Amino acid sequence: MGVLTPFQDFFTNNIIGVFFFYGLAFFSMGLAVLLEISHSSELDFAQALKPLAGFGLVHGFHEWLEMGFLIHSRLTGKVEADWVFYLRLFLLGISFLFLVAFGANLILGMQKIRQRTVMLAVIALLWGVGLIFVLNDPIPTRAQLIAADVYTRYSLAIPGAVLTTWGLLLQRKRFIEAGMESFGWDVAGAAVAFALYGGIGQLFASSSTIFPSPFINSALFLSWFGIPIQVFRALMAILAAFFIIRSLRAFDEENQRRIQALSDAQKVEQQRLRDLQGELLRRTVQAQELERQRIARELHDETGQTLTALGLGLSGLSQSIPTKPSQAIQQAQQLRQLAGNGLVELQRLVSGLHPPQLDELGLAAALRWYAQETGERFKLPVRVNSSVDENEISDEVRLTIFRITQEAITNIIRHAHATRVEVNLERRGVYIVLTVQDDGRGFDVVQVLEGSESNYLGLLGMIERAGLIGGTCRILSSPGQGTTVEVQVSREQK
Repeated sequence: MGVLTPFQDFFTNNIIGVFFFYGLAFFSMGLAVLLEISHSSELDFAQALKPLAGFGLVHGFHEWLEMGFLIHSRLTGKVEADWVFYLRLFLLGISFLFLVAFGANLILGMQKIRQRTVMLAVIALLWGVGLIFVLNDPIPTRAQLIAADVYTRYSLAIPGAVLTTWGLLLQRKRFIEAGMESFGWDVAGAAVAFALYGGIGQLFASSSTIFPSPFINSALFLSWFGIPIQVFRALMAILAAFFIIRSLRAFDEENQRRIQALSDAQKVEQQRLRDLQGELLRRTVQAQELERQRIARELHDETGQTLTALGLGLSGLSQSIPTKPSQAIQQAQQLRQLAGNGLVELQRLVSGLHPPQLDELGLAAALRWYAQETGERFKLPVRVNSSVDENEISDEVRLTIFRITQEAITNIIRHAHATRVEVNLERRGVYIVLTVQDDGRGFDVVQVLEGSESNYLGLLGMIERAGLIGGTCRILSSPGQGTTVEVQVSREQK
């Protein structure tokens, strides 16, 4: 090769430092990838990077190991033993198999596990069979060991670099499609680095019997470019590590996008809740006004007319008692009947506002009274079953369960077209559970709750009522399958 130039002589004398930085670049890349992919990510790129972490760590250790034995050889003047060469060959092959797996992950995708496994197995088998032919002697010579190293680089490193370059270019396209162009340039830079690392760095291997290493080898590279091939590999390793580590910022970008999406969704939901609260308040005020109008109308139409009739009747009675006693007795009987009818009508009006049975007889009795009233008015059979101890239920819970039952049955009457309703009140452990079930036409719960239909406010009202006392209200229904309203409240609530 002739006399080395000062430039060549500098790198040759400092080759140990070259190995150090060579190993450091890949080991740092592997460690950075390993730490980054431990975080949760929905990108396939995160899962595909796992073999690259293995490549970086193993190959970096391989270069440091070679550096260590080179230091030992310079200090002792001894050539390393054959077992050392086998260890280095093993680590070299494993590291490049990791590189092949990384390229396969990017090209085939993470879902095609079988195809990736078959590809890796075929390449590993070809490498193993080739090594058998290269190391065909019981005690291989030093030339055969060097040839095994060269064969490993040709059969694993170059294909692995080609697959990795191809896969990184595909990943660049995916990043661009996802609106992450800057990371596309990072993986493109890494693709170029790996292409040069494999296409040139591994092609110019040691001179051996493996074609084309007798002609294209590290000595030729040194004479052409004036630097050892290890320097070129180290430079490409540094570039590859630099761009790969930069591309890991994509996961931070993904997290930021995910956080922003959650924030936007939260804002939309908060706005929806504010709108819903406003609508509920408006409906509540409207319902109060309608209820006041109904009470005023009924007081005017029923109780008011009854009192007016009583007043007129008493006035006539006072005039007829002295002159027509028999007629006065008849009028008194009519007035008594009229007063009784007015009292019944007033009791009905009061019961509609707050049934006295709820306070005097308990929740079960109030539910049965309401069921009877509904059955008589709307010809809808409502059966009530209760197995709870009334003493375990607070007044607030009792009133809430009654109002939810009222709302549920009102919804059934308006929308369900049911032929029967069953109300069950039972104790389950520490909970009081109300179930209102009908055999009506049912509906899509999600569609109604998320839609703009007017009847969804009644459903939300039941859910809100249950939530105010620390309970839950589930509405189970599907078209054609009836509806079940289940309310669960802790019996320990006071």
